[in-house]
Amino acid sequence: MEISIVIKIAMVGIIVAILNSILVRSGRDDYALITILAGIAAVLMMLIPQFSELLDALKNIADF
Repeated sequence: MEISIVIKIAMVGIIVAILNSILVRSGRDDYALITILAGIAAVLMMLIPQFSELLDALKNIADF
């Protein structure tokens, strides 16, 4: 796995955490929850190609 994907996930986590704390303190709990869900969705979208590569590698190992 490339280190760049780990850094991207960490950046998304930091941004979501900052936005979440700002929204909670301003009384917008519903928007804070939506922000968390959007962050999770963004990270999952970044990981889909990685999962695809993993499954291809497992398939190639099973073919031996």
